[in-house]
Amino acid sequence: MDWEHARYLLVEQQIRPWEVLDQQVLQRVLAVKREDFVPQDKRNLAFVDTELPLGHGASMLSPKVEARLLQDVELKSGDKVLVVGAGTGYLVALAAGLCAQVYGVEIEPELKRAAEENLARAGIRNARIELGDGVQGLAAQAPFDAIIVTGSVAEVPQALKDQLAVGGRLIAVVGELPIMSATLLQRVEQNAWRSEKRFEYNLPRLKNTPVAEAFSF
Repeated sequence: MDWEHARYLLVEQQIRPWEVLDQQVLQRVLAVKREDFVPQDKRNLAFVDTELPLGHGASMLSPKVEARLLQDVELKSGDKVLVVGAGTGYLVALAAGLCAQVYGVEIEPELKRAAEENLARAGIRNARIELGDGVQGLAAQAPFDAIIVTGSVAEVPQALKDQLAVGGRLIAVVGELPIMSATLLQRVEQNAWRSEKRFEYNLPRLKNTPVAEAFSF
């Protein structure tokens, strides 16, 4: 396969049409070899427009969603970033070229090891993967300027909201089936957050995320 041509088509046919126009984000997609971050037996599916199963109930986001989340969280060069649900490290690698430091938290030891190996192979030096429950974030490294959540939640966990710096942004797919929305949350003051729905998209649940309370009559 001509990987570079496939990567060009990925940007032009999948990612740009999804309103990802930030040139820095597009350059990261062109620079990072996604095929090196997917499981070996799925390498030929690296640029397919779908979530890819990683085992352990985890999945790798579709390329257009990864790029859109990365664009909408508006990373800055000096930011410290947390990726919740690091998976095999691809989204961490994309973010690492746009900010100062990235931490990924991953609950599955096998995926953590894969992410670390993939990042090392790609020459990414400003990223670390920690083993832990993403619902709880990574308090030891907080506060973060930006948090990207790779699984859906019924509502944003308070632990993640509390780990945002004032002025920081968090993006996550929030809600219940059949309609969920990618939502940008900004901490505007120490005890105040503002949210804005960016686009509709359904994702599998982030592992261990609390279930929304049902209404009772």
